[in-house]
Amino acid sequence: MKTISISAALLTALAASTVSPAQAEPVFNRVASFAVAGNLPSDKDQKSVTSAEIITATPDGMTLIYSDSPLNAIGFIDITDAKAPKAGGIVAFDGEPTSVAAVGAKVLVGVNTSESFVKPSGVLATVDVASRKVDATCDIGGQPDSVGVSKDGLFAAIAIENERDEDLNDGQMPQLPAGDLVIVSLKDGSPDCASIKHVSLTGLADIAGDDPEPEFVAFNGLGEIALTLQENNTIVIIDAATATVKAHFSAGTVDLKAVDSKRDGALSFTTDLDAVKREPDAVKWLDDNRLVIANEGDYEGGSRGFTIFDKAGKVLFESGSSFEHAVAAIGHYPEKRSAAKGVEPEGLEAATFGEDKLFFVLAERASVVGVYKDTGADPELLQLLPSGISPEGAVAIPARNLLATANEVDLVEDGGARSHVMIYERAEGEVAYPQIVSAQTDGIPLGFGALSGLSAIKDQPGMLHAVNDSVYASQPRIFTIDATQKPAMVTEALAITRDGQPAQKLDIEGITEDGEGGFWLASEGNADKLYSHAILHVNAKGAIKAEIAIPEEMRAHEIRFGFEGITSVGEGDDMTLWMAVQREWKDDEKGFVKLVSYKPSSKEWGAVRYPLEKTQEGWVGLSEITVHGDHAYVIERDNLIGDAARLKKIYRVALAELKPAKLGADLPVVKKEEVRDLLPDLKKTGGYVVDKVEGFAIDAAGIGYVVTDNDGVDDSSGETLFFPIGNMDAM
Repeated sequence: MKTISISAALLTALAASTVSPAQAEPVFNRVASFAVAGNLPSDKDQKSVTSAEIITATPDGMTLIYSDSPLNAIGFIDITDAKAPKAGGIVAFDGEPTSVAAVGAKVLVGVNTSESFVKPSGVLATVDVASRKVDATCDIGGQPDSVGVSKDGLFAAIAIENERDEDLNDGQMPQLPAGDLVIVSLKDGSPDCASIKHVSLTGLADIAGDDPEPEFVAFNGLGEIALTLQENNTIVIIDAATATVKAHFSAGTVDLKAVDSKRDGALSFTTDLDAVKREPDAVKWLDDNRLVIANEGDYEGGSRGFTIFDKAGKVLFESGSSFEHAVAAIGHYPEKRSAAKGVEPEGLEAATFGEDKLFFVLAERASVVGVYKDTGADPELLQLLPSGISPEGAVAIPARNLLATANEVDLVEDGGARSHVMIYERAEGEVAYPQIVSAQTDGIPLGFGALSGLSAIKDQPGMLHAVNDSVYASQPRIFTIDATQKPAMVTEALAITRDGQPAQKLDIEGITEDGEGGFWLASEGNADKLYSHAILHVNAKGAIKAEIAIPEEMRAHEIRFGFEGITSVGEGDDMTLWMAVQREWKDDEKGFVKLVSYKPSSKEWGAVRYPLEKTQEGWVGLSEITVHGDHAYVIERDNLIGDAARLKKIYRVALAELKPAKLGADLPVVKKEEVRDLLPDLKKTGGYVVDKVEGFAIDAAGIGYVVTDNDGVDDSSGETLFFPIGNMDAM
């Protein structure tokens, strides 16, 4: 048993994906996203919460079917054209669908009908795919979780979890009634209710042995069922034909090296954790003798990775911290949600594509999918795929070279992204994501996230600086980005300090060089968090030399949407800084925001007014400002996401227009010119349009670069898009 350096393997895989087509290996790229709210009936509130959780596909690979617990329904998606998925409607139930499994012309649905935790109940429903009608139901005697079907289509297995009440006694086990496993015979995809057998699981686990909580089932080609008991940290092997337990063993523990174990506003991979329980969720067979588990750890454990066992319980491979490090290297580490469970591997899929045996590890908190090649020995990380928020289930369709993920979180109540099903296609070509990664120090990724401002490094084409915002309140940083590589690489991270310690109470949203080796930074204020609107002067070592608060003429009208970028015009004593205010303040006419000037040599403030585009929904504001040649360029965007997004554009203002008046006076209005609509760029990776296009810079060669803010993977898919948009001098 050993671990591998996944971050290094990932970078190698990414480099290999850019070779000539004649040499290139097939890669997965996302080709479409389907918001499951698109399946809401017309008579249903279109802002109803929906969720795609477990997902399956019909045998012909043309229809996806997912469970939607909040809607008490299952949903259908027509993927005849995988790049243009279509809503296929829903089937509603008197209960909560927890899992789906397609077999023949039918789909089996586990439906939770429980009255309470102590009175669990459920049914196995059979739905005809063509008619979208419920054919029959079988009483299965408890609350179902996972549903699996044998490869020969003769049996279905249902994990009866009878989950615990996490609010009772702090969720401590045991909490009866105990769960078990149901096995039912199938004929032409339909279950024979009279054939139901219950397999007792009590007395098998060392942890709460009288209260097994089955989680996930999977069949191998021999008709054997692998079943995880997550909270009990146990794996059970059952013969389907005889409904007998053949083996059971503890999932065991793992020692973790160099992980981030605290929610402290910093990415710090410095903690070692010993004897962490694996507590597996999903399980998949790699062949008839080996199985892989996703170690979510929902009770007392959470080893943050995956493990390969043989069916006798011998550990053949342990990922340790390597999967988490790979995720952190692409900016997807969920610092605000990490603590005990880190990236939280939860779902799995395994399938053979061509000659390659692959398996897929779904990290719920990191919203990413690891693609691994099963070599028969140590697996090889091939890719990390961007998913929606909290991928829960996946289904592979090798005959069509497709993979689909179901992403459960729906943030409609907060105005955020909806739950999505993502579709990926395997083909020759270049990897589209990630577009930016971080280097390693002593094998540990630098990590990054919430990139909020961007600026060019003078006289160095392809080299940029970026900053992170208040998501990392304990770790404000200035990053160096080498965009001459593909993907671009974060090569250094410079701490912003005050009195030798990481500077607190900052929300850095903009950066520009000071011409002396240091930087000017813009910090956006928020009175609720005791953050002040300010300009910071930082030296080459990251130490704050000066903090310049906004003058009283501005402070009297402030709101929290302040400086969202900083740039400079001129040098030395002639230098003038320009900051973009994101939204209208109390003294602004609706539809106009300020571009604010400050001259360090004379300490003079001034401003002009910038006219915003109008929007029917949400708000419109500025996210960045940068000077190149005779113009100041700004990002103007709405705060809308997905299909609702309408405005993500770059405009420019001639420097000759930037003639500031004194604050408090009648401010001149500048003229703007549209340069580029970014919506097509934001759709290129096949995902939904993100709202926070935050950074823009033009390098020493005149090439424009755009970066999005992933909010530190907090209520976000975690995707950081970083891409060039061509020579700005030619636009």
